[in-house]
Amino acid sequence: MSEHKTEAFVGGVVLAVAIGFVAYAGQITGFTKQTTGYELGASFRSAEGVTVGTDVRLAGVKIGTVTALDLNPQTFRADTKFSVAEGIEIPDDSAVVVASEGLLGGNFVEIVPGGSPFNFAPGDEIEDTQGAVSLVALLMKFVSGSSE
Repeated sequence: MSEHKTEAFVGGVVLAVAIGFVAYAGQITGFTKQTTGYELGASFRSAEGVTVGTDVRLAGVKIGTVTALDLNPQTFRADTKFSVAEGIEIPDDSAVVVASEGLLGGNFVEIVPGGSPFNFAPGDEIEDTQGAVSLVALLMKFVSGSSE
């Protein structure tokens, strides 16, 4: 009888850990989190490393996520939609940059705030953007000695 209790206890612990892992994975990916906020858009020359669910950060703090990423066939740019948490007002002269967490880290979308007294309204498009910088391209320029 003691063996059956031990097996049931261990099975319960394994099941609890599995449920905890699924909940944690859902929170990290933003799958289960439904935050209220508003949507903004931006168009990048290169959105390399950015996917739906990528963090949107302001001063290093996550304030939203990328909700859509599509190629614009007329401009050949990556049109991006992202959410911003309710209560965070973004000045209308702000810039949006695809930034990297480091050599081995992933990319994220960073909002560089401006100084305007006016703010973006929900659905507005941020015009001042800077796409991803390719580390491989930079290394090739360094190795080849090219200044272009």
